[in-house]
Amino acid sequence: MLKNPYSLLGVVVDEGIALRPFSFVHAADLHLGYAQYNLEARREDFDRAFQELVNKALELKPDFVIIAGDVFQQARPLNSTLESVIQNLRRLRDANIPVLAVDGSHDAAPNVVTGTILNPLDSAGLIYYLPRHEGACWQNDNCYVYGVPNFRTKRRTEEMLPAFLEKTPPILDSSRFNIFVFHMALDMPEFKPPQMEAEATPDMIPDGFNYYAGGHVHQALSMKFKSGILVYSGCTETVNYEDASVEKGFFHVQVDEKGIPSLQRVKLELPRPFKIFNQKDYTGMMPAKITEEVVQLVKDEDQEGVIIVPVIKGALPAEANRNEVDLTKIRGAAEKALLVHPIMRLKTSEVPEEVIQAIFEGELKDLKTKAFEYFLQIFAERYPRDEAEKVGRLAIGLLEPLTRKDEEKAKQVLEEYVR
Repeated sequence: MLKNPYSLLGVVVDEGIALRPFSFVHAADLHLGYAQYNLEARREDFDRAFQELVNKALELKPDFVIIAGDVFQQARPLNSTLESVIQNLRRLRDANIPVLAVDGSHDAAPNVVTGTILNPLDSAGLIYYLPRHEGACWQNDNCYVYGVPNFRTKRRTEEMLPAFLEKTPPILDSSRFNIFVFHMALDMPEFKPPQMEAEATPDMIPDGFNYYAGGHVHQALSMKFKSGILVYSGCTETVNYEDASVEKGFFHVQVDEKGIPSLQRVKLELPRPFKIFNQKDYTGMMPAKITEEVVQLVKDEDQEGVIIVPVIKGALPAEANRNEVDLTKIRGAAEKALLVHPIMRLKTSEVPEEVIQAIFEGELKDLKTKAFEYFLQIFAERYPRDEAEKVGRLAIGLLEPLTRKDEEKAKQVLEEYVR
């Protein structure tokens, strides 16, 4: 239990606020329907994680549940996924626990005609899709909850979020606890993973809310933000192998009579275990030796139902080829694991120095020919022969305009290549 996070984070609370104590669940990034690695078992794993979330929510008896986007993995989920979701949402509805949601980058409306899959769930009374309703909000005597849709990309968010806020401005109430629900990464280094693009800057998010309920960042995080606290609840299953070490769960937020929230992390027990091995660097080793070592690693770590992900990285010797690593043998090395999913991060070494010297020996007038041979030697390690020749010719075609800083000519060469 995180006691009085407002005072810990230096957030100023309106001393005049007087509420009936209440609580809510903040979850996000369920990614329901995700048949990861094309496995039906993984689709079922995501369903089970949501069922466990609902079970725990029913035990906690919150006043409402917030799902901050990516309810589904796809904008058009399978009927089997929809059936499971409907059954679980109905359990919350029958317990008089409203589910307030916004869409995420995965379940946002693919176009204005079809709309998001959250619309029919809203019409059925199973969720309350905030952006669809008047004022984009839900409220009771204690709480005001405002939610914005997801716009999928940084460019669209920069264009459309300000327009949405102008057209449907939040109407804050200082006598109630105000919550802002969104699904996007903010341009804040302490919150945004390096591989994730930030869709919005902090100044695009309106001030005045007590709690900012975020989705999209798969790690559970919280910090002071504007006049309140910014919280990402994290994911409920392993969506990317980078998420494997992240504790899966959600937040149960209890708000006292002064409007001060306390965050309790609720861990989910059912998500499938992953074993990620990414520390070993195989630089300089031959493919046969790499295969032997990774096969032994998989055998040593083989456990019932686990997913094993060996990340094979490093630089191969110049005479070796990535394709010589026997991935089939590695995948078949486990007997108990659900899956072995090797990830190749191997690079080929640079062209040997003697090859470079041999290529560039000759008269200057043959520079283009020699350079083409050099590029072909490099690209042949990465592409089929025909493609390597095409890319090699492109590289030669760019040499002259680039050395003359002729951007128009370089652009013309690239456009011709694309055509």
